[in-house]
Amino acid sequence: MTGPYGTGEPAADSGLLSPVRAGTSAEAAASDHAWLQALLDAEAGLTRAQAELGLVPHSAARTITELARAEHLDAVALARQARGAANPVVALVRAFTEVVAARDPAAAEYVHRGSTSQDIMDTAAMLVARRTLDPLIADLDATADALRAVLADHRDTVMPGRTLALHAVPTTFGLKAAGWYEGVAGAADRLRARRLPVQLGGSAGTLAGYTEYARIHREEHPEAPEPDRFAEQLIAAYARQVGLAEPVLPWHTERTPVAALGGELSLVTGALGKVAVDVQALSRTEIAELAEPAAAGRGASSAMPHKRNPALATLVRSAALQVPALASVLTHAMLSEDERSAGAWHAEWLPLRECLRLTGGAAATARELVEGLRVFPGRMRDNLGLTGGLIVSERMAAVLAPALGKVTAKEVVGRASARAADEARPFAAVLAEAPELSGHFTEEEVAALLDPTRYTGAAEALVDRALRARPGR
Repeated sequence: MTGPYGTGEPAADSGLLSPVRAGTSAEAAASDHAWLQALLDAEAGLTRAQAELGLVPHSAARTITELARAEHLDAVALARQARGAANPVVALVRAFTEVVAARDPAAAEYVHRGSTSQDIMDTAAMLVARRTLDPLIADLDATADALRAVLADHRDTVMPGRTLALHAVPTTFGLKAAGWYEGVAGAADRLRARRLPVQLGGSAGTLAGYTEYARIHREEHPEAPEPDRFAEQLIAAYARQVGLAEPVLPWHTERTPVAALGGELSLVTGALGKVAVDVQALSRTEIAELAEPAAAGRGASSAMPHKRNPALATLVRSAALQVPALASVLTHAMLSEDERSAGAWHAEWLPLRECLRLTGGAAATARELVEGLRVFPGRMRDNLGLTGGLIVSERMAAVLAPALGKVTAKEVVGRASARAADEARPFAAVLAEAPELSGHFTEEEVAALLDPTRYTGAAEALVDRALRARPGR
């Protein structure tokens, strides 16, 4: 780095400030190099689609495809040149045309033929998304599989349910894990169903540049398709060539494909983030019901040798906090004026890339977290007794209602609960002293009613329902 402002060559984005995605497949799939390759793939795919319809020689399409390699171009130079046109495609087309011309001047005539920058940029964005989503969905599926095993193993493991940070009523760890499972598996299913379309609209969404070349071609080849039919055929051929979905219309100013993808990625990180915050809370020293998988150096503190921080959950949560904010930019960019926006379209690129990288990193990290999650049922049982039976006061109010009336029963249980807390006495002992209970229940019956392991409602049945609703893969 030279000069006071670092005027030398920029370093690669190493993920120094984003450890959740550093070194993951998502980072590689959405890197500058990967994005440059996707731009070239979009260009080459367009040429092959035109060759498929007879407008470009197959030999030219083969040459262009062979040379469409990111290593043939200087990404740093293209980035700096992009300031001139406000997007990198103009500089890329110029540089790539020179690469093709050096091999075959005739083939160079067919680079970017009839196209516009947004067709290439949007199609490349969808290619980058597709290539990032494949491993991301695989990680989500693996996380869901691991969660399915957890909820099955702990179907009957009773633990305190907590609301507003305090003990509420008993639940099971199986039911908690079932909620995680439903969130993650559902997010994976929705992401799998997301259609990622090619973009093909030409300068203003009319495909005029493409159809004009088709008209000129038809003058020499009357058997060629009419320009209107050619437009539909070209969209379909382009989709086939690059492996993306075929849109009904150009979406150059109808930005739902990008905004919807951002929304789905927000839901993914939200589902993973829920797992993360629960693991963090239940890993607290005073709770100690869960622990992350151990690994050398993981969770270490720079100051406190004894600390083993929940590092994996922290990374997942960090992504879940960032992605919705970034995705909101994609939603705002739907307000795209005229037939090409001056700024809104451009504002999508970096937030979309970060949404993909952060979500991919979170999915890989959550997989590691869940596959190695350590569960401590004994600690869960111990914690059930922390309130001295108050955790099942709801049950006592319900059981007493037929004998005392609902209002009176709630008042009696409420007074006994307050006394038990104030006097630090077991709830059962205080309740037994209530005159309203005289003749209704024996001491043994009260003890049985206050057993938290016998008050889990339909938790086990709900776990079974979750398992039936999503058969294992």
